[in-house]
Amino acid sequence: MLNLPIVDLEIAVDQTEIRDYINKQLDQVIQQSLFTWDIETMSKKTCMSKSFLENEFLRDPRMKLLERRKEKGKRFWFYEESRQVMKEIMDEW
Repeated sequence: MLNLPIVDLEIAVDQTEIRDYINKQLDQVIQQSLFTWDIETMSKKTCMSKSFLENEFLRDPRMKLLERRKEKGKRFWFYEESRQVMKEIMDEW
């Protein structure tokens, strides 16, 4: 039996970098799985309140074009398209 020396190994981990990587991977999975989203999901995924979304994004004519709703029913937006419009709106701030 070989007698190998014991190795003391230290690994420095950047928590922020790991978190960013995980979030990026999750975003990719979400993008592939979401076709539409509602204001509840939009609020959770963007970390913005529903009232902020209403005031800053959903009243914008570009978002109105993407909104789908039956008469007096729940509102939905196409995920990828509305996400892009939200980026455009934020770039204008």
